[in-house]
Amino acid sequence: MTIIDFIHGTRLADLPSDTIDAAIRALVDTLGVAVAGRTTGLSHIIHEHAARQFGGTGATLWQDGRVVSAAGAALANGMTIDAVDAHDGHKLTKGHVGCGTIPALIALMEAEGLTDPQEMLTSLVIGYEIGTRAGIALHASASDYHTSGAWIALAVAALGARVLRLDAAATREAVGIAEYHGPRSQMMRCIDAPTMVKDGSGWGAMAGVCAAYLARDGFTGAPAITVDGTDVAAHWADLGQVWHIRDQYTKIYPVCRWAQPAVEALLAVMRDNRIDASTVKGVRIETFHEACRLRAIPTTTEQAQYSLPFSVAVALIHGTVGVEHISGSGLQDPDIRDRAQAIEMREDTAFNAAFPARRLARARLRLTDGRELSSAATEAQGDPENPLPDDEIWTKFRRLAGPVINTERADALLDTARSLPQTASTESLFTQLAAAR
Repeated sequence: MTIIDFIHGTRLADLPSDTIDAAIRALVDTLGVAVAGRTTGLSHIIHEHAARQFGGTGATLWQDGRVVSAAGAALANGMTIDAVDAHDGHKLTKGHVGCGTIPALIALMEAEGLTDPQEMLTSLVIGYEIGTRAGIALHASASDYHTSGAWIALAVAALGARVLRLDAAATREAVGIAEYHGPRSQMMRCIDAPTMVKDGSGWGAMAGVCAAYLARDGFTGAPAITVDGTDVAAHWADLGQVWHIRDQYTKIYPVCRWAQPAVEALLAVMRDNRIDASTVKGVRIETFHEACRLRAIPTTTEQAQYSLPFSVAVALIHGTVGVEHISGSGLQDPDIRDRAQAIEMREDTAFNAAFPARRLARARLRLTDGRELSSAATEAQGDPENPLPDDEIWTKFRRLAGPVINTERADALLDTARSLPQTASTESLFTQLAAAR
């Protein structure tokens, strides 16, 4: 199947039932993160920027209600999701698809007056499929490690082409424009110095929306070598047969995925040996190289989300990691900061070799009574090989959204998203997302 046929010809009836289920899980998970993200300074800044600089009609800023262009809504809502690092991702892309694709799809549908739930779910799956494959292909064909916005731009351009019903030639131009203009920013720069630029997801969503509208108007783009290059053909060969939305991981904690194996390794040792923080004298984490670069002692929420020692210290003290721990007053807890500064990190050559297909960590604890305890080599929960049950995803949604928009509204939004396949229109979902906090 060609990518053009896949973009324009796929229908909900073509999708396996477990693929549709995965789409609902992804939608719920991403929207919960979006609501939590509205509490951040990043989200406030980008919403105000979109309202000032991206005026237009048809699309809305979530938990705000102001109307902007589709590009502005994709930018602001996408960056809001990226503001709390709790959204899903894919191991081989070393990044994310849904955080930019979902808000861009909703913005495009709003702007073009589309309210068909079946079309939304079908397009959501298409976006994940193209975004994941483009991410894998880009990593395979480029030497630099680039942010998720690069492949999100391609996925969103494809969805824009579908929404706008572009012909085959214009669709190719849209994807080519998006690839050329998409943000191929260097990811490790943000790992080493975490700031609000984060993973480029919202910027990629904006670029993809603009690419589709430009192509509709006759703008031309360079060929999309990530899609059409002969060296990446194998990554597209089973398009429409293998569904990568089922390969996404789901996060439990609102921090970088690379830190989560270390958090879970620590908690496993403490749980298995029935110990608490007061008995722990020292902690050493053994993990892969990229995770060892998550070493900031944070003063901002962006730094906290990209800090392995801070995440581990929070888990040691609180038994979990929540949004409240990586923002606001949680950043100033002296016990956590002292613990974080004392945590040792070492690379493990076997864990390096396993990355990115596996992200492993081992926790070694020294206790006040002289004992030394060690975890097994640990992977984070929520990988496709060890998926979270649906109920845990719904619980995560309530945990993230409830404190922001209240429990009643959170439950209503959850019910609306979960029941999308049985509803006649997306209007209620869009209205609930737009409602001001």
